[in-house]
Amino acid sequence: MSHLEVPDAYPCAFCDYLSGARPFTVLHRDEQAAILVTREQRGLPHLLVITTRHAPTVLDINDLESDAVMRLVRRASHAIDEVEQRPGISVWQNNGVDAHQAIPHFHVHVAGTVPGGGTEWDEVHELSIEETEAIASRLAPYFGEAR
Repeated sequence: MSHLEVPDAYPCAFCDYLSGARPFTVLHRDEQAAILVTREQRGLPHLLVITTRHAPTVLDINDLESDAVMRLVRRASHAIDEVEQRPGISVWQNNGVDAHQAIPHFHVHVAGTVPGGGTEWDEVHELSIEETEAIASRLAPYFGEAR
């Protein structure tokens, strides 16, 4: 029994994205984890590594998912470094309402830094699917995929 209060945001947006119920850019997917290109680009670029199984927080994932997520966090970081050549990469993860978790599905943010350093925490313009697909097209070859 966890003491964390998770956001009340159901149906789960990430589950809908993975199932195709709602349009979203999925850069890469394997059995345990996937990489999404978020429409709210708080970095250059800003990716989300998520479990393919619905698990609300880090307390709910299993060892296989943990390993898979970390492998994809590393691959996403390498892709950002190689393709986007950002001077820094930020990685963060939130659990529970008090930690500012917005979607109750375990995910790790991986973002190249913005000019001046860090990531953007203010309001950001929401990109179109076409714009997130363009980001995915630049990164896809690093994952051995074509778009």
